[in-house]
Amino acid sequence: MSHFDVTHPDVTPAAVAAPTRPRVAVLFGGRSSEHAVSCVTAAGVLGAIDQEKYEVIPIGIAKSGQWVLPTADIEQWSLTAESLPEVVASAKTVTLAEIGGAHQLIVAAPNAVPQELGTVDVVFPLLHGPFGEDGTIQGLLELSDTRYVGAGVSASAMGMDKHFMKVVFESAGLTVGPYVTVTDRQWLNDPELVRQRVEKLGFPVFVKPARAGSSMGISKVDSLMTLDAAIAEARLHDPKLVIEAGIIGREIECAVLEGRGTTAPRTSMPGEIAVTQGDHEFYDFNAKYVEDNAASLSCPADIPESAIARVRELSAVAFDAVGAEGLSRVDFFYTAEGELIINEINTMPGFTPKSMYPQMWAASGMDYATLIDELIHLALNRKTGLR
Repeated sequence: MSHFDVTHPDVTPAAVAAPTRPRVAVLFGGRSSEHAVSCVTAAGVLGAIDQEKYEVIPIGIAKSGQWVLPTADIEQWSLTAESLPEVVASAKTVTLAEIGGAHQLIVAAPNAVPQELGTVDVVFPLLHGPFGEDGTIQGLLELSDTRYVGAGVSASAMGMDKHFMKVVFESAGLTVGPYVTVTDRQWLNDPELVRQRVEKLGFPVFVKPARAGSSMGISKVDSLMTLDAAIAEARLHDPKLVIEAGIIGREIECAVLEGRGTTAPRTSMPGEIAVTQGDHEFYDFNAKYVEDNAASLSCPADIPESAIARVRELSAVAFDAVGAEGLSRVDFFYTAEGELIINEINTMPGFTPKSMYPQMWAASGMDYATLIDELIHLALNRKTGLR
C-alpha cells in the first residue's frame, strides 16, 4: 500500500523512497467526545480511497493528544452499541515537521534515533469536535504550510461554535430561530437568570453544547423541571451552551462542495431525515451511528421544486458566509408555511458511507470514492496561508 508498512512502523530512513503518488495522511481520533465517530469515519475513507492513485498513511490521535501510527485494519474502527473504537497511545510518537522545504513525517521514541517516514502532500483531517474540527488542527497545518482537506481556521472555528455561527448567519440575511447563549460564568453566577431567559423562549427547547457535534450532549427539554439536568449533561461536553426554541418543521439538509477554481460552491439535492425506528425524540447519536435502521434519508426531499431550489441557494450562502472550503453540510427546518430556518453548518460533517453528506451526493450523482477524490483534488490545488 505504501512505502512503509503502517502495521509495522519499525522502519529506517533507507526504507523510504520518493513517493510516485500524492501522499495523503488520513488523520483521525482526537481528544474530543467524538473520538469514536472520527474512527468510524476514517474506516469509511480508508476503505474507499483510491490507493492506486494515492499513497495513504493512517495517523491516529489518541485521547491524550498523542499522534501514533495505528493499524491499517479498518475492521478495528467499527462502531457498535457494545464497543466504541479508540486510538490507543504508543511508545512511538508521530510528528509532522518541515525538513529541507518538505513536509516530513517523523517517528520518535525514547532512547531512539528519530525516523523519517517521508513527505506528506495533503492531510485529510477526519476529526470531529474540539481540537480538530474547530480550527485548531487547521492552524497547526497552516503553521507547517501543509495542504489539507476542508475549511480553514476561521471557518472551522465559526462552524464549530453554534453561537458565533448564528451571528454570522444573521449578518448574511439568513433566518435563525430564537435562542439564548449561556456561558460558564453566567450559569455559575446566576442560574436563576438563565432559567428565566430560557423560559421566555417557550418549551420545548433543545439544550446543546455550543462546540460539540454528532448530537453529543443534546437534550430536548419540555419544562423547567428538567432544564437543570439537561444543562448539566451539556456542560459535560462544553461549558458554553446554546439553548434553542423548539421549531415545528421538517429537517432538510443539503451537502455543499467547494467549486473548482473561482466557480461557485456546488450543492447536492436536499435530503430529509426521518427517524423511523427506536425510541428517539430527535436525530440523536444512536440514530446517527449505532442503530442501522433507526433513520432514513429521502433525497431529493419531498418538498416543492421552488423550496428545493431555495434550500440549495441558501446552503451556498451559508457556506460562503462562514468562508468554508472543501465540504459542509447545511441543515434547515422547513415549516408548514414554507419558511426555511437555518439550524447549523457542519464544516466536517459525518463522513461514513452511511452518513447523510455522502448519501446526498450519491443521490445527486457523485459516489463516495469520487467524492473523496474530489476533496483531495481541491486540497492539493488550494494554497495555504491567506486566500
